[in-house]
Amino acid sequence: MHRLFVFLIAGWSGFLVMAIELLSGRILAPNFGNSIYVWGGVITVFMLALSVGYLLGGRWSLRDPSLRRLASLLIAGAVAVIPVIFLADPLLDWLFDRIRDPRYGSLASAALLFFAPTAIAGMVSPYAVRLLVNESRHSGHFAGLLYFVSTFGSAAGTILTSFYLVLYFEIDQILAGLIGVSLLLGLLALVFGNFGNASKQ
Repeated sequence: MHRLFVFLIAGWSGFLVMAIELLSGRILAPNFGNSIYVWGGVITVFMLALSVGYLLGGRWSLRDPSLRRLASLLIAGAVAVIPVIFLADPLLDWLFDRIRDPRYGSLASAALLFFAPTAIAGMVSPYAVRLLVNESRHSGHFAGLLYFVSTFGSAAGTILTSFYLVLYFEIDQILAGLIGVSLLLGLLALVFGNFGNASKQ
């Protein structure tokens, strides 16, 4: 069960990142359009945020790694998405009045709205690898397996969001659903992590 939660969190984290990245284009479109400049800014922010998340997650995994801490990362990432629902429109209007160039406007908007939740989500994979690896000779196997699960989750998030979710739900509804699933999975893993530690004592 411990490993199952680790893989579930890693897979869902990949799903979450790609779903938010696809939705970010629609969120920015009313103010800055949907050109290659906008997508260039969005992708740049997401890649930078993930790189920072990978670095921080790897370092944080050195300090008493546990399923509870991994669950807390997922919960923190979900909480960091909440401001997007309530602040996106006024923030984008404010930025549009000050940065008319879609290149820099989209870059600044994506950074302010999506850098934090994406960086936190990026911390999940390296942290999860640390939880799975007990012996160095197994590290490559578990790292490959976990990145397979994470990338598969990203692919699922991409196809389901772009092909189905946007057809049936409003953007805020999709974001609320993503937050809800993240919180539920994180809380379940947190409870299981606490239960597992209690049973060992």
